[in-house]
Amino acid sequence: MAPAKTMFAKLWDAHVVLERDDGQTLLYIDRHLCHDGSRQGFSKLKDQGRKVRRPDLTFASPDHYRPTDVKSVAEIQDDKMRAILEELSANAERFGIHHFGLDSGMDGIAHVVGPELGITLPGISLVCGDSHTATHGALGAFAFGIGASEVAHVFATQTLWQKKPKAMRVTVDGKLGFGVSGKDVVLAIIGQISAAGATGHAVEYAGSAIRGLDMEGRMTVCNMTIEAGGRAGMIAPDETTFDYCNGRMFAPKGEKWDKALAYWQTLPSDDGAEFDTEATVDGNAIAPMVTWGTSPENVVPVTEAVPDPANELDPVRRKTQEGSLDYMGLKPGTPMTDIAVDKVFIGSCTNARIEDLRIAAKVAKGRRAQVRTLVVPGSQQVKRAAEAEGLDKVFTDAGMEWREPGCSMCVGMNGDLLEPGERSASTSNRNFMGRQGEGGRTHLVGPAMAAAASVSGHFADVRQLMEGSN
Repeated sequence: MAPAKTMFAKLWDAHVVLERDDGQTLLYIDRHLCHDGSRQGFSKLKDQGRKVRRPDLTFASPDHYRPTDVKSVAEIQDDKMRAILEELSANAERFGIHHFGLDSGMDGIAHVVGPELGITLPGISLVCGDSHTATHGALGAFAFGIGASEVAHVFATQTLWQKKPKAMRVTVDGKLGFGVSGKDVVLAIIGQISAAGATGHAVEYAGSAIRGLDMEGRMTVCNMTIEAGGRAGMIAPDETTFDYCNGRMFAPKGEKWDKALAYWQTLPSDDGAEFDTEATVDGNAIAPMVTWGTSPENVVPVTEAVPDPANELDPVRRKTQEGSLDYMGLKPGTPMTDIAVDKVFIGSCTNARIEDLRIAAKVAKGRRAQVRTLVVPGSQQVKRAAEAEGLDKVFTDAGMEWREPGCSMCVGMNGDLLEPGERSASTSNRNFMGRQGEGGRTHLVGPAMAAAASVSGHFADVRQLMEGSN
């Protein structure tokens, strides 16, 4: 009888082309996503006189440098940004790859576009020159970010050399309470295991609380695996996954669907499969979360206060926490709900899908933004769906800005930034120093909590704000 295997082991073994004695393995890559930051990879191909090995499996969408206040490339005022998007379009035409440009009606953040178009499917290997490629693991794929030289290697060979990570399982059992989202789940996980807790591992998320999440919530959880140090994050495919994939543009159809479905149903980890590392999180105890420092592990429930570094026993961590509080301009013991914000950002590859916008709109409806608030859908499809439901009007009636799809204020490459000293409530994935602009102070929250901060002008417990409305 064959030994029990983890889902990760099954995915890895299915893509092995060659193994070397030094521990490096050549993997076949099923899908390659690229964006407007992939130009170095294209340049290497040109310099070497090479072609893209599988243009039919290569997909590009502008997102990082795409301004969210214009509808076309011609409208972009910044010469550098416009040139970058024009270069992506030219490279796509030259190498014959799929390109979802601003005139396609399908453009958006790569990690939103991939799943919604059925490019991302259970059982595949998928890479992109972006660290948050782990998002796609929510569909039961092995997905991870790669560097510029690796991008060129995949372009040219449709393969990649990798060292096999260890396998980790994070089990979250219980029933999530009202106002608690996938973002709160993953922040709670990182707060418990630390920002280095999954280093060197491919992480499988399991348990009743994980299975109870919709696909949007699952993608949020897998998206932030990298913030715990993980190489990849994944969730076993189930009926929720299959229903999500069925009928999408690049998903298999007819007999091919039946064959694919039969394979996908074999992917979950076998009973008795052993993981190198295990962690357990109590889903019943998770509350709406807010980060207070400059790492996602610096997080507490909104009902608590800024921690005191003096209580940290590890001297290195204590010094780091002291530096974080100094940068963030916060004092220990300050209730999180007493912290005022200057801007709110609802978007990014972490929280810019239709369900995220529905949750935020529910909070914003009938209320008024107290600070500047950017609402940025993750793709044109999300934008159209939101507008068909009238969510855009809810946001604009509340005084919020309804933008075009793009990465926006997550990393600020497109001009959406915090000013020095400004504080944001952000649905993005990183709160590092200067992440949203030099001197900017970022607090990570879920979409409901971001909307609550917008209409309150400070962090607020969305459960109290929405009491009686659920």
